[in-house]
Amino acid sequence: MQIDSAPVDVAVAVLIRSDGAALLAQRPSGKVYSGYWEFPGGKIEPGEPVAEALKREIREELEIEIECAYPWITRVFTYPHATVRLHFYRVTAWHGEPRALEHQAIAWQRPEAVMVAPLLPANGPVLRSLLLPTEYAITRAGELGVEPFLSRLEARLRGGLKLIQVREKSLGREEAGKFARRVLALARTHGAKVLVNADAALAREIGADGVHLTAEQLRSAAGRPDFPWCGASCHSSEELRRAEALGADLAVLGPVHATPSHPDAVPLGWERFREIAKDAAVPVYALGGIVPRDLEQALSCGGHGIAMVRGSWEKTP
Repeated sequence: MQIDSAPVDVAVAVLIRSDGAALLAQRPSGKVYSGYWEFPGGKIEPGEPVAEALKREIREELEIEIECAYPWITRVFTYPHATVRLHFYRVTAWHGEPRALEHQAIAWQRPEAVMVAPLLPANGPVLRSLLLPTEYAITRAGELGVEPFLSRLEARLRGGLKLIQVREKSLGREEAGKFARRVLALARTHGAKVLVNADAALAREIGADGVHLTAEQLRSAAGRPDFPWCGASCHSSEELRRAEALGADLAVLGPVHATPSHPDAVPLGWERFREIAKDAAVPVYALGGIVPRDLEQALSCGGHGIAMVRGSWEKTP
C-alpha cells in the first residue's frame, strides 16, 4: 500500500484524573484498527490551531468541554495505512462526564497497570511517559552535607517525591558510591526512581533505575544506555533532537534562568524554552534557577515538569 509521505496531524487528549488514571478509548467498528485502544482525539483541519482541534474533537467524541490542557509531547508514527503526527496534550480539567459517543467503549486506566488490550502501538511510549512525575529533584549533598541532605530527602520522599537524580561532582568516587546507595535505599522504601548522573558504571553497580547523560555524553553516545530509564541534559534544539534519536526517556532543558552553578551560561528564558520544547517527542523538564512556583509556567510552555537542585530541597519546597 502506498503511504502519503506527508504526516496527518492529529490532536490527542490525555485526560488525567486526580488519582493519576488516564482515559483510553476503544476504536469503533468499521475503522482501521477497530477494537484497539487509544487516547481520544482526531484529525486537525487545515489552518486549525491544535488546541482548538483538541477541544472540538473531544467535544464530539466524549461530550465534554476541556477547561485546562497543556501541550506535551509530539510523536510521529507510521502505520501501514498512513503516517500520523500525534500532538498529545495533558488535559487536567474538563466540564462534564466523558461518554463514548464515537468509540465502542472508554476506560480509565492506571499507566503502570493498563488492563485493556490491544493498544495502538503509538500509545505505548506515551503511557510510559505518564509514569514520570512533574518534579525531577537533583541531589545537593555537596552543599548541604550528606547527613542533612539525606534527612531532607527522606522528608521529601514521605511527601511524595518520586524521581531523583544523584549528581554530586564534589564527592570522590568512593564517597559518591556510598551516598548513591543510601539515596537508592531511601527511594526504594518510598517507591521513587533514582537516576545517576554521568556514571553508568556506578548506576549499574548499585542497581539504580537509570543513568542521566551529560550534554557531552549525549553528543558522543553510540547508543542508548542499557537501563530501564535514561535521561539527558540539553541546551539546544540540536541536543534535544539527539536525545530523541538516542531513545532517551526524558530530557532536561536549560538553563531557563541564570544559575550559580553555571554562571557563564546564557539563560534561555521561557519563550526560548517554549520554542525548543515545542513538538518534542520526549518529556522535557525545565532546569536552571527553577523554583516550585515555576511549574505552571513550565507546563504551559510545553514542559513535562521542573528539574531543580536548590528548589527541591528548601525547607518548604
